[in-house]
Amino acid sequence: MKGLYIDGAWVAPHGTDALDVLDPTTEQAIGAIRLGDAEDVDRAVRAAARAFPRWSRTPERERLGYVREIGRLVAAHADELTELIVADLGMPRAMAREAQVGAPAEIFMMAAELAEGLSVPSHPPGAAANTLVVREPAGVVGAITPWNFPLQEIAAKTAPALAVGCTVVVKPSEVVPLAALRLAELIDAAGLPAGVFNLVPGTGPVAGAALAAHPLIDLLSFTGSTATGSRVAEPAGRNVTKTALEMGGKSPCVLLDDASLEPAVRDTVTNAFFNSGQTCDALTRLLVPRTRLPEVEKLAVAAAEANTVGDPRDEDTTLGPLVSGRQLDRVRRYIDRGVAEGARLITGHRALPARGFFAGPAVFTEVPAGAAVASEEIFGPVLCVQAYDDEDEAVELADATPYGLSAAVWSADRERASRVARRIRAGQVHINGAGFDLGAPFGGFKHSGHGREGGRYGLEEFTQPKALLGGAET
Repeated sequence: MKGLYIDGAWVAPHGTDALDVLDPTTEQAIGAIRLGDAEDVDRAVRAAARAFPRWSRTPERERLGYVREIGRLVAAHADELTELIVADLGMPRAMAREAQVGAPAEIFMMAAELAEGLSVPSHPPGAAANTLVVREPAGVVGAITPWNFPLQEIAAKTAPALAVGCTVVVKPSEVVPLAALRLAELIDAAGLPAGVFNLVPGTGPVAGAALAAHPLIDLLSFTGSTATGSRVAEPAGRNVTKTALEMGGKSPCVLLDDASLEPAVRDTVTNAFFNSGQTCDALTRLLVPRTRLPEVEKLAVAAAEANTVGDPRDEDTTLGPLVSGRQLDRVRRYIDRGVAEGARLITGHRALPARGFFAGPAVFTEVPAGAAVASEEIFGPVLCVQAYDDEDEAVELADATPYGLSAAVWSADRERASRVARRIRAGQVHINGAGFDLGAPFGGFKHSGHGREGGRYGLEEFTQPKALLGGAET
């Protein structure tokens, strides 16, 4: 049973609480973890605070060498980490290897590359000729990460933080902890100085709350639901802690009247059901011209029913189980609610494996305005098709939720698609099926949060600009 990684060593937690880890495919226990509490979080934060002065002054080349070594180790252990993800989360193996393991390795490498020269003073436009600006590490970073991308979200916060000179305390998801614990072993193998990276598994109400409220945290980076993000922001705000919150989404895909329907619908369904719909930026609302609704409905049903639901270890499986029985109950409640609210379920009644937390792909159409299935984040394989009459109504529908994380637009005219994309209030808009870009800024508007991850923007999130007035010769 794993302990906690604090100050460069594996240590026993303060308390005795433990938690079984279940394989969502079999519902059987595949391990157990020991849970940290507020005292453990305090130990980890103080270790990170002690390590920060020296780490922040470590020469850039040496510091980035550590970051690259972590990326190399993640890539070298890709097979092992993939199997942990498959067993812990239930994502199909081929998808897990690319998205859940390949991407984190790339994030560490990219962070090291982008951080080169970041600390070199620059002259800001509009400032006095003798003014320079330097970017300095924000300090001790508290990172609270979700269960749907257990490695990628740790990498998205840890890699840039370490690269710019911050120290880190991670509270990973207790639901899917095995890959996070293995990552901590790899980071330890990379040889980072004690206290630079710390991992404290624990529950959100205990360990997560303690991390958010700790007065020695300089920056709190959170990914999770909007409700939880709002809760952790309150104690952070009382300490005037800088926060970066990446929260929920209910992302629309707008098919304009000149779009080629078959590739657009197929791509949207694939996106909506990726990771069994357990993705914050999933395109779960398909907005289509009213005159083309019948054709879109047929295409959406065909694309949804083409999925193979089953064991994520089978090569043919495209939809594995949901992460837990609790998540399965949530999805079922939303489907029942959608029917009760008057939406028409046009697919979603297939036979499923008798054991495991499986949900079949579901597609709703004729969804009433304001229905919960079209405005609230479900986090399961559920797609809503909605019709509009003109472009203005399409944009209005796209923005008709509290969220603004992601969106998509399809059109035969790329300039038209780009124009509509700029009208939608979302942090990212995919045009004509453009894929995810690890180097692009990722984050949201409205209740989807603030702050950005990814590329140079994500790197700068972990820094503070300092003006050196009179620092340059004139």
